[in-house]
Amino acid sequence: MSATRSEILAAGLAALWLVHPALAEEGRLSFPDPALTPVGAERAGNAEGTIPPWTGGILEPPADYQPGRMHTDPFREDERLYSVDAANLEQHESKLSDGLKALLRAHPESFRLDVYPTRRSASYPPRIYEAIARNATEARLSMAGKGGVTNASGSSPFPVPSRGVEVLWNHLLRFRGLRVSRTGAQAAVTRGGRYSVVLSKEEFLFPYSFAAGTPIRERFQNIVFALRSRTFAPSLVSGEGTLAVEPIDQTEAPRKVWSYSRALRRVVRQPYFAYDFTSPGTDGLRTVDDAELFNGPPDRFDWTLLGKREMLIPYNAYRLHGDDVSDSDILQRHHVAPELSRYELHRVWVIEGRLREGQRHIYSRRVFYVDEDSWQIALADTYDLQGRLWRVAESHAVNYYEVPVHWTTLLAWYDLRARRYIVSGLDNGRAPYAFSDRADPREFSPIALNYYVR
Repeated sequence: MSATRSEILAAGLAALWLVHPALAEEGRLSFPDPALTPVGAERAGNAEGTIPPWTGGILEPPADYQPGRMHTDPFREDERLYSVDAANLEQHESKLSDGLKALLRAHPESFRLDVYPTRRSASYPPRIYEAIARNATEARLSMAGKGGVTNASGSSPFPVPSRGVEVLWNHLLRFRGLRVSRTGAQAAVTRGGRYSVVLSKEEFLFPYSFAAGTPIRERFQNIVFALRSRTFAPSLVSGEGTLAVEPIDQTEAPRKVWSYSRALRRVVRQPYFAYDFTSPGTDGLRTVDDAELFNGPPDRFDWTLLGKREMLIPYNAYRLHGDDVSDSDILQRHHVAPELSRYELHRVWVIEGRLREGQRHIYSRRVFYVDEDSWQIALADTYDLQGRLWRVAESHAVNYYEVPVHWTTLLAWYDLRARRYIVSGLDNGRAPYAFSDRADPREFSPIALNYYVR
């Protein structure tokens, strides 16, 4: 990124507040508001100074970043402030989710949180900030949020949320780029620490974030994203492929999923692929709607906004993302390597979902901790039908500063009952994410999948 682009980004932040009038309707606070960032986070730091003010996030890559290579860590000189482990857990309990406390207690000899200075690194293109400002005045929930969102585009629709479901939609519709190619690597780790890495080529298309009037938006109306993938390792599953098309309002048009079967040598439509259906290839360790900590329609749960808290969450995970670490460095027996993980103190929105009466799901309750600077769920605690904490999930994210966009590099789901875990997004040492603004709608069709996997 050149200095000129940095100046454009900074100017976009400053000018945004003059573009749109304040909104004060339906009980919402006005937005834009100089006290808030362009995505709706609190601009100021906290009183203790442990959370700094937001000053624009990362506006340009580090000097040693080489386009097409893995992202270098802009904060590698930071020194660890302290560590949280089972021995001092009570001292830091107010800043910990129930899930992290459970992991610390379950693995007192090996699991810890290494805490570093808080870096509010999340940033987005000016066009996305402008889209969020428009959404603030125009976006509406359809069917009280059970179905979808109308009159929104680009990114999160509710920068000043008043309901839990609005926070959830901010996560579901957050900006993640336009066209993204990556190597998807997943590993389910056994109790004994054994695993096999499954490698896939993944292509994402996010029509919702394209500008209005573009062919992609016209072809994929009411679509958040389309994903096509093909598996190329290990040989046992090599040659399998998937196409998924994710609507915004799934009461209007449910998710569509096709798979290419190597055995059948043909593309077949999946009759059901949603909610608590076990995600294929995960050894039963997560559901379909656990992907990215939550995806799909929110209609099976009643969502409550519990407020905002200062909490320790995974952030700026450039070491997990680096090309100098191997899968074996990351995947320890019971959890991701704590020496490669980075935790910071951030403000998060806390929302709770309780299973709606008459609805079916293997979870009775879900609690999400949503980063205020990106609207990405950073931590998720899920409970079984008896109300016991069952699974804990983490989203380790970085700023892909060539875009810029804040998104995951590694996702981890821990099953406390099975005493196992699974990760996805092992991009360390592999090809970096490739971001583009070009795509042909025909690439994301069942016919194209037949040729893509061969």
